[in-house]
Amino acid sequence: MDPTAPLLEVANLSVEYRTQRGVVRAVGGMDFTLAEREFLGVVGESGSGKSQLLLALLGLSAPGAAVHGSIRYRGTELVGAGPRALNQLRGNRISMVFQDPMTALNPYLTIGQQLVEVLRLHRQLSRADARSRAAAILEAVHISEAQRRLKQYPHELSGGMRQRAMIAMALVCEPEILLADEPTTALDVTVQAQILTLLRELRERMGTAVILVTHDLGIVAELADRVAVMYAGRCVEDADVRTLFADGQHPYTRALAASLPRLEGPLPERMFTIPGNPPNPARLPPGCSFAPRCAYVHERCLLAPPPLTVIGPGHRKACYLDGLPPIAGAP
Repeated sequence: MDPTAPLLEVANLSVEYRTQRGVVRAVGGMDFTLAEREFLGVVGESGSGKSQLLLALLGLSAPGAAVHGSIRYRGTELVGAGPRALNQLRGNRISMVFQDPMTALNPYLTIGQQLVEVLRLHRQLSRADARSRAAAILEAVHISEAQRRLKQYPHELSGGMRQRAMIAMALVCEPEILLADEPTTALDVTVQAQILTLLRELRERMGTAVILVTHDLGIVAELADRVAVMYAGRCVEDADVRTLFADGQHPYTRALAASLPRLEGPLPERMFTIPGNPPNPARLPPGCSFAPRCAYVHERCLLAPPPLTVIGPGHRKACYLDGLPPIAGAP
């Protein structure tokens, strides 16, 4: 095993579904790496393929999905791996926090039963030791009265506590990679802040690498080391977080940044919105998928999708445009 190799390497990853209306490409040609302890933010509008990407990384794509390309975890290929090999990784070395904890948690089992099951499967602990470890991980994610919570069912916990329980379940085996799919959806802003603080704390304390999927650029600016911007199933730009917010070079990245509400300066008469709608993944245009909504579109954009090319150290974009000026007022 090469100690200098990335923890996770994804190359030309695509996820496709055959439907009556044609082939739906949910993810198309994703390429990225994840280093140990790194925090990668994946952003984009709903339907851009963010959640499908995470599911593919764990081999959890829906039945009928055609997954192509390469996903290598510490040099081991996961695309095409059998259920036995994947089950040894899921919840053990790579874990996921799903979007809706009320549907992700089993309503018929107590929180303790669900945590203990993970530990007995992956760590072969006795029931007593597993229960003790389960209580400790609940305390680590700031759930009070852990012994009492172990006996409760998901519906007996608040939304914030359910999300913390999901994070505890994902971290109970101390995985190397945590996949988080919109972990603050449907939570009030106070609980959202607590969950995000918790993710930061756990990453610093446990050294876990994180891939966070979100549509909130503010969250990414606060937590991520690096950002990948997805549109219509493709990565259209990726860079370290400072570069992306100060000098994002794809028109879609610029449009997302412009749609963020600002606290400083005079209030605009109307909030900026990106014109048009994301394309139908079953009928993508022949050229750049963002072209119908882009303020900089020209003839070349309509002919073929632009490749993802390196434009600076650790900075790539999929756009024919030569360059945009730095973003005024960016950090």
